[in-house]
Amino acid sequence: MFSAHSRLRHAAADIFAMVVYCSVVNMMIEIFISGMSFEQSLSSRLVAIPINMVIAWPYGLYRDSAMRAARRLGGAGWIKTVADVLAYVTFQSPVYAVILWSVGADAQQIVTAVSSNIVASMMMGAAYGYFLEYCRRLFRVAQQPGALL
Repeated sequence: MFSAHSRLRHAAADIFAMVVYCSVVNMMIEIFISGMSFEQSLSSRLVAIPINMVIAWPYGLYRDSAMRAARRLGGAGWIKTVADVLAYVTFQSPVYAVILWSVGADAQQIVTAVSSNIVASMMMGAAYGYFLEYCRRLFRVAQQPGALL
């Protein structure tokens, strides 16, 4: 129905990847590390779904540009990993903080959750980048220049 170069297909893959990844990872962080209740975390994740749907494709484009820049710097695997992590952290952290604030998390919970998410993103390396590329393959999106896989 849509070609591998279709913007709609690309956007759908990016939206799917972000909603799934952020829902699972952030809920675990919110409950097990930040001390938020299940209800607070569920509210946070429900608020996050439409936000993630709106920001997913712009984030994917932002990440793609970071990967192109990494490729111009030499394209070594570690440079791509650093670019992936920096793209994720710099784009997602402010959005995540606003979501938590909007559902009533206090300042300490927000700082803990966002900080934990930054540390988790660094420890997981380019996990989201790999997941995004996997979802793009599932949706048969044409591979982007500078992609990890």
